[in-house]
Amino acid sequence: MKIGIMGTGYVGLVHGAVLSSYGFPVTCMDVDAEKIDRLAAGISPIYEPDLDELLTGGIEAGTLSFTTSAEEVVQSSDVIFIAVGTPAMDDGSANLTYVHEVMHAIGKYANGYKVVVCKSTMPVGTNRSIANYLDGVLKTRNEPFRIDVASNPEFLRQGKAVSDSLSPSRIVIGTENEEAKRMLQTIYAGYMRQHVPFLYTNPETAEMIKYAANSFLGVKISFVNELALLSEKVGANIQDIATGMGLDDRISPHFLQAGPGYGGSCFPKDMQALVGVGQKNGEELYVVRAAVAANEKQKAKMVDKISGVLASNGSLRGKTIAVWGLSFKPETDDIRFAPSYDIISGLVARGAAVKAYCPQGMKQAERAWTDLSGAVAFCESEEDCARNADAIVLMTEWKQFKASGLDSIVKSMRGNVFFDLRNLFADHPRIRLLFDYYSVGSDERRLYSLEEA
Repeated sequence: MKIGIMGTGYVGLVHGAVLSSYGFPVTCMDVDAEKIDRLAAGISPIYEPDLDELLTGGIEAGTLSFTTSAEEVVQSSDVIFIAVGTPAMDDGSANLTYVHEVMHAIGKYANGYKVVVCKSTMPVGTNRSIANYLDGVLKTRNEPFRIDVASNPEFLRQGKAVSDSLSPSRIVIGTENEEAKRMLQTIYAGYMRQHVPFLYTNPETAEMIKYAANSFLGVKISFVNELALLSEKVGANIQDIATGMGLDDRISPHFLQAGPGYGGSCFPKDMQALVGVGQKNGEELYVVRAAVAANEKQKAKMVDKISGVLASNGSLRGKTIAVWGLSFKPETDDIRFAPSYDIISGLVARGAAVKAYCPQGMKQAERAWTDLSGAVAFCESEEDCARNADAIVLMTEWKQFKASGLDSIVKSMRGNVFFDLRNLFADHPRIRLLFDYYSVGSDERRLYSLEEA
């Protein structure tokens, strides 16, 4: 069985590389010729742990290839995965431009029976509209074969995408066609042997599962972040609160870590898209909408928190702030909708000079954040970033930051304020002796003293 992957982003590239490691002949297609040339040479355009090894292994084994030709992929593949981006538009709805381009290419070049699998996150009803379109095209072409369409949403965590692909939490297949179901079962036979849970449902339900899962996690993050803001005012400790909540197995401790807000390519756009689907169908999703608003509030509150400590009049003019971490989470270079962008923008707007360091996110930030060009100085290390700074703002909880030499770092700074927006150092035995330390979700002045530390 030959597999085609349309799109070589975080989802398509990882999915294609993993399937090729199982021995399937996989061809990945992208319109970006330079990107394809680099991929063919084994050079990944994204950072994802273990991905480079998979790419090299697939290329050397001859099971993984790359092309810019949609015609080649469509005509040579039995199963075609649509894994292109569905970015948010200004109104929050999903932009299906790239999906439509792939859909039109499949209708134009199909030369026999195919199974088209929607891997990208798509609004409810997209799967069926693709199926209807392809049926119409084939009738117009007077073709004797058919094309079946299935929904197979991805549940990859960036930074753990390869491991999630190799050992998924579940496989959701939305189709009403037995042949499509059978072919996907053949592709995912290894997961069946791993006893990975499989859920078979209709396309609309499969599409909703993806939006529902991401939105629920986003709601959970916004909930704990609002509790963190309240905890700071009443003298409670959000980490202990989260631990107490998480011990209830109906709640679990996952996604109860307070911070500067959620980001990335999934939660923000998927939650906005789900709100839009609700409005389109006359059903307001108040909880999801409130979580989106709370996330925006959380980022603004972090700017206020930093400004409130460093400046009595709200102006940060003359202050230099070192930002550690730009990617929306560790172990990825993805800076899309990262809280770091909004917080840095807020600090710059108040007059601060910002220095930044991220183990993987700086290249993406330099390329994408053109409006901040000249306002942010990108550094070669966290030590370089902190030098002569008035304060450090830890934005992303990269493991290497935990191992930083804080004793020497504080000596190189002009000030000694440390804003730990991920509570990475909350239990550090000496952090409060070295720095004027601020975490998220606790009133340091009430909970700690230098004598206790």
